[in-house]
Amino acid sequence: MKKFCALLLGLAFVASLWAQEGPQTDLPRVKLQSGMYLLDVQVAQTPEQRAIGLMNRQSMPEHEGMLFVFERSDTQCFWMKNTFLPLSAAFIDNNGNIVNIEDMKPQSLDAHCSARPVKFVLEMQQGWFKKRGLKGGSHLKGIVDR
Repeated sequence: MKKFCALLLGLAFVASLWAQEGPQTDLPRVKLQSGMYLLDVQVAQTPEQRAIGLMNRQSMPEHEGMLFVFERSDTQCFWMKNTFLPLSAAFIDNNGNIVNIEDMKPQSLDAHCSARPVKFVLEMQQGWFKKRGLKGGSHLKGIVDR
């Protein structure tokens, strides 16, 4: 019976994600910095917030994004179901260093994964990192204290 109840709760959670009609815009925000570049990002830290991410967003200012915070370091994989903006995902280690960056195609189920275990993922408009010369090994301030 417990397994059945857990299954029903899991299905209800997934159904609530599929039913998400509008973008989540009321998440807490944090300022991040890499060199002279300042970012204003929303923080998705619960499983539901992370699962919804930037779904259903039609636009996003250039210096805004979303920081996904996980409970522990692990291989993190992202996809773009119901996400209309082309995004780049920076996979970031516990020290605030970018491990790898992946460009992601809108409305795709293609998986984009971290090259090694990470605790943070930062999504920005596609090309944002490349345009500023940020790549694997670049450091972001303001992440480590999350």
